[in-house]
Amino acid sequence: MTLSRALAAAIALLAAAQAAAAIEVRDDRGVVVTLAAPARRIVTLAPHLAEIAFAAGAGDRLVGVSNFSDYPPEAKRVPVVFDWGHVDYERVLALKPDVVLAWRSGTPALQVERLERLRVKVVVTEVRHFADVAALVRTVGAIAGTGSAAEARARAFERELAALRSQYAGRAPVPVFLEIWHTPMITINGEHVFSEAIELCGGRNVFAGARTLTPLVSREQLLGARPEAVVTGSPAERDAWTKLRTVPAVRAHRVYEVDANDLHRPGPRLLDGARELCRVLDRARS
Repeated sequence: MTLSRALAAAIALLAAAQAAAAIEVRDDRGVVVTLAAPARRIVTLAPHLAEIAFAAGAGDRLVGVSNFSDYPPEAKRVPVVFDWGHVDYERVLALKPDVVLAWRSGTPALQVERLERLRVKVVVTEVRHFADVAALVRTVGAIAGTGSAAEARARAFERELAALRSQYAGRAPVPVFLEIWHTPMITINGEHVFSEAIELCGGRNVFAGARTLTPLVSREQLLGARPEAVVTGSPAERDAWTKLRTVPAVRAHRVYEVDANDLHRPGPRLLDGARELCRVLDRARS
């Protein structure tokens, strides 16, 4: 055997050994999940987790998703196993996933525990900051053995984020009410990643000090908070605000729509939502 062939054989053996090596991931519960080899069959229990799997180069490993997993379009062709907050355990077991990616804020803990009792490996994730999006892309890349693709996408996300921060640094602050749901009215506090999007654009979340992550808000609380801009997620929600003319931002025609599919999902498209949010807050300033 020539030296070049020997070297090629050694590289191939090393690659095979790395592919077969055990993978350990510490999830956002602090639980260490061990996989004997890169995951070939992955289930995601939130739309943004399906998006992250595709961003990490592991979209072709998805065998089950949650309802509303519609981006990229290929995700719509994957069977739904998590519908309106409920896991279809029989279907998950039939799919024989190597790992299930769950969302700490959106997957009931009791359902995660039941999956684990059924000997399904579950990695529980949470995104509280923009940096967590890039970190989660890298984690899924490690789980699936698609680290190179994941690293490239994570770095691109970080570059775009840095550029956006630089572009909107120093803007005059605008008190903002971000509506997640209209009836009942729900917003987010300062610990939520969506609040970081407001800050990124030079805004100030008027309910940043709320005790719960997604607080219910009364009309009286809203009036007391005195937002100068209201941001909704759909045309229907934006139109519904015309009935709330006691709110100064409504009377001043400063109710804006930013696509909820971008801004309300803590995945890679969150940057697209943040860009649009920054644009509408500039309109509020003017």
